Amino acid sequence: MTRMTSRAARLRQIEELLYRSTRGLTAVEIAQATGIDRRTAYRDIELLSESGVPIWQEQGRFGIVREDYLSTVRLTLQEAVSLYIAGRLLARFADEHDPHIVSALTKLAGAMPEPLASSLARTAESIAKQPVNDRYVQVREAITLGWAQRRKVRLWYRSPRSGEVHPRDFAPYFIEAAGAGYSAYVIGFDDSAQAMRTFKLNRLDRAQMLDEAYTLPPDFDPQAYLASAWGIMTGDSVVKVVLEFSAKVASLVKERRWHASQEIDELEGGGLLLTLKVSEPREMLPWIRSWGGEVEVLGPPELRAEVGADAWREAAHYEREV
Repeated sequence: MTRMTSRAARLRQIEELLYRSTRGLTAVEIAQATGIDRRTAYRDIELLSESGVPIWQEQGRFGIVREDYLSTVRLTLQEAVSLYIAGRLLARFADEHDPHIVSALTKLAGAMPEPLASSLARTAESIAKQPVNDRYVQVREAITLGWAQRRKVRLWYRSPRSGEVHPRDFAPYFIEAAGAGYSAYVIGFDDSAQAMRTFKLNRLDRAQMLDEAYTLPPDFDPQAYLASAWGIMTGDSVVKVVLEFSAKVASLVKERRWHASQEIDELEGGGLLLTLKVSEPREMLPWIRSWGGEVEVLGPPELRAEVGADAWREAAHYEREV
């Protein structure tokens, strides 16, 4: 490795260290992490700043201004295709027009080979024609910035039942996409409830990042936290759900893994039993209904009763003449 290559690699390493650190690093910490002396660390920081990396400095610590930072990513063709698929899914399922999605897809298209580039560019153009929801964009920006900088956010949450708006101070731990429309949710610690809570972004009237910092618990694992959820709803206990699918759709059910806990037992005649353990079975209702008469809920009794009542109401619609 040449000296020039070595320094370029080190600069990239420092850039990544600064970007990952929410509270910034001192020159000594940078030097220790990269195996250089402190004076070299100062020179490298200055060189990064001169090359366009937005670096902030405060009380001897250095960091990157995340809202102004543009990262450079080199992709293989297969990696590019993976991001292309992710971009298409994002465009298809986002339930709010977000100009940041348009910008991200446009930039992604500019870095991809054909025919991926043209397809993503057309996707971005189609989204750009939709009206912008300024309220949603403001909420997402404030929450994202608070999450990135580990600062609490004041949320004004509108109850879907009462319509009342309640302000609450909140530490965002994680942002997740879930639900039938793949809506965006923020998960974190609610000071008012003194407990973990989940808020749907489009149910928030507004959000404001606060000066108060918070510390993400070192043992918080988003995957573990959501492990028992069907979508986004979690709890302290799990419920066993047993579904019987007909032979007509059995092959479709087996095509993918619906939940980490699932077990499949094949039945005589070609049908199957799907057994899962989830925190909130009612969150499964839209998915269960989508299978129509090809599925029967065997348990729990409460879920079976609710799906059965829905089926009776649906059947009543078709008993009358139109």
